[in-house]
Amino acid sequence: MAKKKIVDIEVEESNIIEKKPRKKVQKEKVIEENKIIDSDIEEDIIEEKKETEKKVHNTGPIYAIVTFIICLGLFSLVYEFYLKNLVIETTRLEKDVTITDQGIADAVEKIYDAVVVVTTYSRGRDYASGTGFVYKTDNKYGYIITNNHVISNSTEVKVKFSNDKVYDATVIGSDSYADIAVLSVEKEAVISEAIIGKSNTMRVGDTTFAVGAPIDSSTFSWSVTRGILSGKNRIVEVEGEDSVNVISVLQTDTAINSGNSGGPLCNSNGEVVGVTNMKLASSSVEGMGFAIPIEEATKYADSIIKGEKISRPYLGVSIYDASSNFFSNNTGIYIEYVEKGSSAEKGGLKKGDKIISINGVEITSTAYFKYELYKYNIGDKITIEVERNGKNQKLNITLGSSNGMN
Repeated sequence: MAKKKIVDIEVEESNIIEKKPRKKVQKEKVIEENKIIDSDIEEDIIEEKKETEKKVHNTGPIYAIVTFIICLGLFSLVYEFYLKNLVIETTRLEKDVTITDQGIADAVEKIYDAVVVVTTYSRGRDYASGTGFVYKTDNKYGYIITNNHVISNSTEVKVKFSNDKVYDATVIGSDSYADIAVLSVEKEAVISEAIIGKSNTMRVGDTTFAVGAPIDSSTFSWSVTRGILSGKNRIVEVEGEDSVNVISVLQTDTAINSGNSGGPLCNSNGEVVGVTNMKLASSSVEGMGFAIPIEEATKYADSIIKGEKISRPYLGVSIYDASSNFFSNNTGIYIEYVEKGSSAEKGGLKKGDKIISINGVEITSTAYFKYELYKYNIGDKITIEVERNGKNQKLNITLGSSNGMN
């Protein structure tokens, strides 16, 4: 009995030993099967990924097109309800600016028919031409302002109006220093009368325009040029009939050419603010024209029409510029001659005195001496500073007239 038990035990142990490897084999089999399953799943995932990428690749252009269409639609909506209105507002703003500055045609119409072409003759032949304008009328005549240099040295003057009618004009009088002359025609010839403005209330930068007959009066008559007021109270030297004069003028970049002389310089309202009289011509200068302020021009014109002699203060000296003398090493303005009984002699001026200033204003040339002197009236008292024998002296002088010299 005991032996049998041992065998049974061994058999049982043998069975136990055999059972253990079988479980291991089964486990490995399961692992292998799982690996196969995992491999299949991985392949499926990769395959699905490829399919997805393929779909995305195929549908990408479609999405781009759809996106573009959507964006275009959104832009159309924004444009329709916002941008379009914004453009309309901007256009309206520009239109307002254009309306504000649509031109000066209305202003030109105010002066256009008052402008005349002035033609002068000497011994029956054309001598010179320029421009003028009717600045006032009375019961019989129309009075035309022009420049003195336009009509000087002529024996006959004719004026042509904008209706192409030509009339003989009478020279009432002129002043070479102011460069102003006044003509008259029968009142029936006058088409329109200029409106006189004020130059002293204008500001630099204000619009100006000129009407005249530049270059060739038969071709370019009543030409209109436009610019701005570039400066006021410009002191410039101009050649007079027998000397160089200094005058105070308005500066403008309005185109002024030969033939414009004597014509009107107007403001944006068509009112005359100056009488054009010259321009600087140089290869290095462009757009510098000048005009006599209308206040000065009408002052002289009124005196001429009234028959009043234009009188200026008279000092009674002859002066010269030492720097213009080739043989002199001196510079400055010197008195060459003192007239007997004149204001200069009574005031103590002497031959050889070097003129330093008039009422504190430095004198740099003979032209500027005359300019400063003519600021005053007959009877005014002025102080002239001179250098004599190396010392400066101030002399008080009462200005006289060329007639009475007192």
